[in-house]
Amino acid sequence: MWMFSCLLLGPILAQGEDPSVANGELTPPDLPFPPMPSKAVVGPTLADSVNSWPPKRKPLKEDAPNILLIMNDDVGYGAPETFGGPIHTPTLSKVAQHGVSYNRFHTTAICSPTRASLLTGRNSHNVGAGQITEAASGFPGYTGTIPKSAATLAKVLSGYGYDTAAFGKWHNTPVDDLMKSGPFDQYPTGLGFSYFYGFLAGETSQYNPRLYENTNPIEPPRKPEEGYHLTEDMADQAIKLIRANRALTPDRPFFIYFAPGGAHGPHHVHKEWADKYKGKFDMGWEKLRNITFEKQKAMGWIPNSTKLTPIDPTMVKWEEIPEEQRAFQLRLMEVYAGYLEHTDTQDGKVVEELERQGLFNNTLIIYVLGDNGASAEGIHGTIDELLAENALPSTYQQQMEVLNRDFGGLDALGSQHVDKMYHSSWAWALDTPFKSTKLVAAHFGGMRTPMVMSWPKAKKWKKGSTEKVIKHDPTPRSQFHHVCDIAPTIYEAVGVQFPTRVEGAKQMPLDGVSMVYTWNNVSVKERKSAQYFEVMGSRGVYKDGWFASVFGPRIPWAEANETRMREWNPDTDVWELYDLTRDFSQAEDLAKEMPDQVAKMKQIFLMEATANKVLPIGAGLYTIYYHPEEGPHSPLTEWKLYEGLTRIAESNAPGFHSGQNSLATIDVEISANASGVLYCVGGTAGGFSVYMDNGYLYAEYMSTLLYRYIAKSTTPLQPGTRKIQVRLIFETTKGLGPPADLTLFVDGQQVGWVKVEKSIRLVFDASETFDVGMDLGSPVSLLYQNRTPFKFNGKINLLHVKYINGTSMHTWWCRLIRPTISLGQLLKLDRALLGPYVLPFFLVQSRRTSFIRL
Repeated sequence: MWMFSCLLLGPILAQGEDPSVANGELTPPDLPFPPMPSKAVVGPTLADSVNSWPPKRKPLKEDAPNILLIMNDDVGYGAPETFGGPIHTPTLSKVAQHGVSYNRFHTTAICSPTRASLLTGRNSHNVGAGQITEAASGFPGYTGTIPKSAATLAKVLSGYGYDTAAFGKWHNTPVDDLMKSGPFDQYPTGLGFSYFYGFLAGETSQYNPRLYENTNPIEPPRKPEEGYHLTEDMADQAIKLIRANRALTPDRPFFIYFAPGGAHGPHHVHKEWADKYKGKFDMGWEKLRNITFEKQKAMGWIPNSTKLTPIDPTMVKWEEIPEEQRAFQLRLMEVYAGYLEHTDTQDGKVVEELERQGLFNNTLIIYVLGDNGASAEGIHGTIDELLAENALPSTYQQQMEVLNRDFGGLDALGSQHVDKMYHSSWAWALDTPFKSTKLVAAHFGGMRTPMVMSWPKAKKWKKGSTEKVIKHDPTPRSQFHHVCDIAPTIYEAVGVQFPTRVEGAKQMPLDGVSMVYTWNNVSVKERKSAQYFEVMGSRGVYKDGWFASVFGPRIPWAEANETRMREWNPDTDVWELYDLTRDFSQAEDLAKEMPDQVAKMKQIFLMEATANKVLPIGAGLYTIYYHPEEGPHSPLTEWKLYEGLTRIAESNAPGFHSGQNSLATIDVEISANASGVLYCVGGTAGGFSVYMDNGYLYAEYMSTLLYRYIAKSTTPLQPGTRKIQVRLIFETTKGLGPPADLTLFVDGQQVGWVKVEKSIRLVFDASETFDVGMDLGSPVSLLYQNRTPFKFNGKINLLHVKYINGTSMHTWWCRLIRPTISLGQLLKLDRALLGPYVLPFFLVQSRRTSFIRL
């Protein structure tokens, strides 16, 4: 565990200035600070008394900087034009041109863990964030709950007097906390932010986002038809906050965490942004990678000695893409490029507001390009990213048929109607010059991201000289650093003493190392000697220039391999070894030549893993692959719901996934030509909706855009009070996405039926919710897509949903999976070293991919 201790150092102390705060007193070690003593004189009467307000505590220096922390989503090292890539990133360039850049900065290779590490200054597993919140488990490093002993940047800075606000993606709230009644301690506002505007999920639609303001679910201020886009809305809201701060509390600096959903899937951007890149990628992904590599070297972003790593044998080459499919693959990439440029431009609007307000020079801007590398989760390129998540088959021909029939062809890519993701080989090209992609902790394609910092304020030092706090230097900093180093950097820059207790909780030491020492010294020796990495069994460790790693059981750019997953044993994993002092891109594996060094690095990884709660190896796979029935979910098997109950998270609502047999009974009052949604879950990517239209009753089960099944009553329903029942019964054969019978009843009589040939086995959507009496967000059905939220015009007295035929989480999954390996055979993990850390679960035979967006 690599600890950091801040003793009011920072650039000012480095110049020999007295390490004190503005009021001349050292700050106490606990937060919140105790109240300042009153100076009022209290006598028997007012005549004998003197009113005096307690003085305001001033724990910060008078010139404490504002802080803007930007982090985009799913962006590869080789993507930005700023550092040799093909995509225009003017804001990243602007910040770099005023400050310094880092070419060996690392994330955790996955979403929630990176964000937890960024905001706490600790390693992700050490704060319970070893996996995304939807795949949490009971192992200490994987609970999905940030402990109170790991106070966030926002919690500490607000205690010192900062205004704090978060905008955009927040993927660190446990899914079983996503209720209107809370608890709210793991929401942004519970973890130190005074204000939050964004979404609580791995992703959301940019046109119909499932927004929250603080702890309250809200709807977007405008519709997609009115030009709405979430990232633009975020920038507007951040600008409003800055203006409110200047107008009402100009004495308080602010800390803004700006985290767009871009460029994570679904890739949503208006057509004019994508059109900027028409023809820019016609050369294909291998040639794009070569072009980027040469530019990176020419501009000095990577060392001249760097070698370009070859395409992985399991990846698809451009020449293997049939000619008739290339227009589809190219448009997918053009949309992504436009989306990333659009995202960076919205980041820039916030920076421009700092300039308008005269705040730019005294704002520490930290711009982390991505929370991990480019994502390969689109596999072969798709119009609906949930196809791969649910292991549903698809072909290019199927996807084009849907695009042309329902949405007008390729121009629909990037629109609200499809949740597209590009081909995984584009992700590899955008991770130039490295191997692999997001979700791989063994190679820098998943972990390394450009990062820039600026703070151009001119400071007059005691010696009489005037220099900028961070002097611009185009030479990249190459010290090895990690996302957990951001928080210690901010603490040192601001000049605060890290508290020993926060709200009564004794604080864990910080794992990160401040990077302030690198600001104005490009060649200074790095201070971070070790750092581990781990994602779902993929793992690595850095130590004094060496890096050893294991690829792990999953191949993010390929369909899940049953045999590979079933037979995976960490004890027999093949380790790789790289000398990073000579090999920037991990091009030369030295493991066979230096087995003693490999053994040494394995021991270092084990020590780091033990200290940071990474063990047992593979725990990140426990609920996402092997035991989904033990993952976060509602314990209920029966629900009584009422009209107007909306925004219920899919994880806490009745389930209609493979094997979840259910009967819904609706006590409803209808008029002639009744119309509107009775209840629904999901959205454009997939969902289940029961609705009426012109008196007819419908039940639509959408297993992604490719598979729609609609049951319809044979005649319109008669007006009056009716009992509607919707029964969903799945076949009991084992397998993925088994068929089901979807049957409609009115007053006890069957009125409609459809066979659901392919069901959703895991999740309909990443952020869409369960609604009664309407369909909020993106619409499940094409039949009412232009009438959302399609509120029911009758009266729903009661919606009663229950599982039937013995359905439970356990029996549901037992229908889909079967154990194939005994516990005694499982994951030996070198018992002489690990002892009680052996992973206690059964592997199962299943073609599982991750069940939620990461």
